Amino acid sequence: MRWSVAIEAAGDRVLTREEIVELADAVAPSGGIASGIGTPRYGAQLLVEAPDRAAAIELATREFGRAVATAGLPVYPVVRAEALGEDE
Repeated sequence: MRWSVAIEAAGDRVLTREEIVELADAVAPSGGIASGIGTPRYGAQLLVEAPDRAAAIELATREFGRAVATAGLPVYPVVRAEALGEDE
C-alpha cells in the first residue's frame, strides 16, 4: 500500500532557502517535497510503500534521516510524523 508520510523536525536556528533546496533535492527520489525556508523547522512529505501506518512512518523516518544527512542539515529532533494511506 502507498502512504504519504509528513515528517517535521524542529531546532534552534532559522534555515535558509539553500538548505531547504538541498533537502528538496535529497527527498526528490522518494517522490518527496520539502518545507522550512525561513523557519527553525524543516520537513518533508514522502511517498512510501508499506503494509501499515507504523511501517510507513518507520520507513519514511529512515529515508528522511538519510535525506537530512545528504543535505548537510543539522540533525533536529522529529516533532511530527503523520501518515495517510492511499485509501484514506
